[in-house]
Amino acid sequence: MGDNKQPNEPDASERPQPRVSEGAKLAAAWLAIAGSVSDREVRSKVISRYVSSSTISEIAAALELICLRAEQADPHALDVLASWVPYVTDEANADYWTLVRQAAEERHLLAVGRLLRRRKRSVIDSGKDPDERPLANLPEGRALTLGERKSLARGRDRFMIDRLLRDPHPQVIRNVLCNPRVIEDDIIRLAARRPTYPDVQGEIARSPRWGHRPRVRLALVQNPFTPTAISVPLIALLLRPDLESVVAATNLSVTVRAAAAERLQRRPPLRTEFDADPDPT
Repeated sequence: MGDNKQPNEPDASERPQPRVSEGAKLAAAWLAIAGSVSDREVRSKVISRYVSSSTISEIAAALELICLRAEQADPHALDVLASWVPYVTDEANADYWTLVRQAAEERHLLAVGRLLRRRKRSVIDSGKDPDERPLANLPEGRALTLGERKSLARGRDRFMIDRLLRDPHPQVIRNVLCNPRVIEDDIIRLAARRPTYPDVQGEIARSPRWGHRPRVRLALVQNPFTPTAISVPLIALLLRPDLESVVAATNLSVTVRAAAAERLQRRPPLRTEFDADPDPT
């Protein structure tokens, strides 16, 4: 029998293998935090502190282990990923996550690659300067300043809150998101609004109060104006029916739909009554 091995083709043992052992302790620490810290905002801040004390290779390797467990619906691993979302989706951290993605590619850490997948234009384009964006539906008279709108966004006037939910400035939206008079349906409409601005979508995704809500996440992912730098990490946290709806949404980018399809394929199969343990009697 002839050897089918091609010339210069390395043996399987010689091919680059994923290196995740260097992140095992880090991943274990994150999982322990997820299991012991119930406050989402505090948990996110605690986990993110490891960026300054860990190498990029360690972060990539630890995320690989977390992503693999999250793909099997491990609840603590999903909590860890949710804790990273505010930092992964923050445009200010784009350069750092580019380095993490490159480290993952070099080490063949495929799960991290799926989490940090981008379109060719990976930089989030926020459009016009927020101060230059047109204001819609303001009361008659002079235009309100940014400071006035930010102050009113924290107020009790429901009529004004409804107007400011359509404000194009991310700082105003940030204050609206914190207003106790805003309800989930308001945020879903805000997340689904088209057209919209990427930095406004980012404020919603990073909101400690709203970013973890399944319906809000789905509204963000299903909006074609949400950048893939925000949509793809959120896909890792979607429920099975939501993933199916994203795969079927022909108005979304190929990148987003492919990420949802891959995530769906890696979810553990649904258990049925026929999967139950047989009666030992």
